[in-house]
Amino acid sequence: MRPINVDKMALKDLIDLELKVKKAIVTARERERLQIKSQVEELIEEAGFSIDEIFARGRGAMKGRTVAPKYANPDDKSETWTGRGRMPKWLVAKLKKGAKIEQFAI
Repeated sequence: MRPINVDKMALKDLIDLELKVKKAIVTARERERLQIKSQVEELIEEAGFSIDEIFARGRGAMKGRTVAPKYANPDDKSETWTGRGRMPKWLVAKLKKGAKIEQFAI
């Protein structure tokens, strides 16, 4: 490729060249990203994993999963608590009366 002598180019030509270069950079970047993504997906599949197994993490990975209850109200077995989030009122009341949390473990 022959080098371009930008020192002797007109302003309009330089601006046109600048726009072309910016578009070319965006296109090249996207092409490179797609190529890398394809290579990563291929490696993951060759190793026997799914993409979700590799990249699922944080709160989003746990979202929608149910957790087994760890504590139950002996007076009403339908009232349970997983041990996560705010403690239910029935358990707070029993603990204030002197009960130990271990007494309610399932």
